[in-house]
Amino acid sequence: MNPAPLTAPQDGLAFIKGHGTLNDFVILPDDNAEVDLDENLVRALCDRRAGIGADGVLRIATAGALVERGVLTVLPEGVDDDDWFMDYRNADGSTAEMCGNGVRVFAHALVSTGRAGVGRIPIGTRSGPRPAEILEHDGNHAVVRVDMGEPGLLGVSSVDLGGRVYAGLAVDMGNPHLACIVPGLGAAALRDLPVHEAPVYDTGFFPGGVNVEIATPLTDGRVSMRVHERGSGETMSCGTGIVATAVAALADAGEAMGEVVVEVPGGEIEVSLTEGGSALTGPSAIVAEGWFRRSGATPRPEASRSEL
Repeated sequence: MNPAPLTAPQDGLAFIKGHGTLNDFVILPDDNAEVDLDENLVRALCDRRAGIGADGVLRIATAGALVERGVLTVLPEGVDDDDWFMDYRNADGSTAEMCGNGVRVFAHALVSTGRAGVGRIPIGTRSGPRPAEILEHDGNHAVVRVDMGEPGLLGVSSVDLGGRVYAGLAVDMGNPHLACIVPGLGAAALRDLPVHEAPVYDTGFFPGGVNVEIATPLTDGRVSMRVHERGSGETMSCGTGIVATAVAALADAGEAMGEVVVEVPGGEIEVSLTEGGSALTGPSAIVAEGWFRRSGATPRPEASRSEL
């Protein structure tokens, strides 16, 4: 007896699952922004035990549709109505301005679903335009370069992580970061630090929260990094955090521009810092697609961010 083929459930929500260096996302193709993407739905999608599981949700929609539906009040400067817009949500349901790994996976999904062709793709985010270029593509795998814009230097601050205080450089990548280059720290010792714990930071300096990176000093053009993302906890990679770390590592070495390879638990990413700009180059993978049954899954209220 042959099993019946899978069909779309009446309450089904089509999704794609992808990741960039193990920073994983549920991608929702929703061109006309018809899905009510509220906090509960995002948490249900991202729940790693009761849902699909992800660090965040990427909604594919046109910028104009998001304005028409009231998701965006106005378009960021440089973003046009017909541009594809990455409507990004953290695992806890909160809205985030930007996600570097997310843009790579988003661009890959646009090509894989026929919404864009290989090459340069204009992409809108809440931080403004972040054009992506598909350098390699073979279906489920791609290499993508993203124009990350000019990093903004906000000053210095500190964070308490696991009872130890780390000094860092505050960097605006469209979202806030505190990149801490720790003198004498090696990759092995970095793996033992409690980066999964919630950091205690200066809320006056970072009123909207902050992403915290702990990293080794620059050695032969390379650094190792771990990150605690606001709204998601520790993740295996963070694209904006990787650029912020490259900025801080170069500054720590007395440089302002250059090429840096950043090693994260999920792999390696290349960062290029030039006068007035930055670029992020790395892999993307599409691993699954299917239907999410909205009526059958709700986020567990006791779920911690790390479980989401």
